[in-house]
Amino acid sequence: MRQILIAAAVGLSVTLFGTPIAIRLFGLWGWGQRIREDGPHTHLEKMGTPTMGGTVIIAGIVAGYVATRIVFTTVTAAGISVLLATVLLGLLGFMDDFIKVRRRRSLGLSKTAKIAGQAVIALIFGMVAVRAAGVPTELSFIRATGVELGLLFYLWVFVILAASSNAVNLTDGLDGLASGASILVLSAFVFIAFWQFRHTCEMIAGAACYPIDVNAALDLAIVAGAGVGATAGFLWWNAAPARIFMGDTGSLALGGLMGALAIVTDTQLLLVVLGGLFVIEAASVIAQVIAFRGFKRRIFRMSPIHHHFELAGWPEFTVIVRFWIVTGLLVAVGLGLFYTDFVSRGGLGLE
Repeated sequence: MRQILIAAAVGLSVTLFGTPIAIRLFGLWGWGQRIREDGPHTHLEKMGTPTMGGTVIIAGIVAGYVATRIVFTTVTAAGISVLLATVLLGLLGFMDDFIKVRRRRSLGLSKTAKIAGQAVIALIFGMVAVRAAGVPTELSFIRATGVELGLLFYLWVFVILAASSNAVNLTDGLDGLASGASILVLSAFVFIAFWQFRHTCEMIAGAACYPIDVNAALDLAIVAGAGVGATAGFLWWNAAPARIFMGDTGSLALGGLMGALAIVTDTQLLLVVLGGLFVIEAASVIAQVIAFRGFKRRIFRMSPIHHHFELAGWPEFTVIVRFWIVTGLLVAVGLGLFYTDFVSRGGLGLE
């Protein structure tokens, strides 16, 4: 537990005290946010707010992990693989943000280029996770289901990483919405990974144990803890009215972190519940596109769905807080399912 707290504290300190420096530097460099012209008019006042704050979040996560591993020296391939996915997706997002800033437009990388980048990153992460970390190539919900995917597992990894990173990216449209929701989901993964650490099959024998290396489970809890701390420190400056935005740099990195944690902890489909808000946001965009292109009608006043509620008259802060509440409830449901599975397999008798 001390390792997780250290990682969270270091991550928090880096972003809490480092973000004001980034705000000043990014402002001087002209790294300002570009705003959608078809978006709510109230957002036009945010034009020019420093963006690419995700670089500070990534620095906080890496610093939290490294600081912990200097004191407690066990480093595992599982933890490194998750960090790798987070950093690489953050770099992809940085490229997207930099093009927007350089060309002074709200569009960065093309959709094809972004998907291709996510595919390459997913393949790299998948190979490291399977070959070095020993992650099973099975479909999982709360734990492995026994459905072997074989080579299709790498395609499944791409689907998870692309979906999670793009969903967080779509959610990042209101001050603090994505960062606050991410803290709640990452906190759930701290619990899941630490619970697996305390109940690995190496430590206990029984139906409720988890077939994950004890050091790997703790390493994953440390990475997730660093993510919680780093994102919380950033939220201090990103909360409404935001003084900096995470940009695609942060949203792709955080989404990738969640997706990678779900894969390595064998809770792939549980991510749909834990990150249900992100699923709803992405689904609203998909539904809007299908309805407009297929039937020339709009389901929502604007997508993603948080803009629909803004245009319906909800104040921005009200939308943010209510969506955080939804995320908290979904995280509670997800953790309830996780613990219920543990108990149903005889877990209480092993404690």
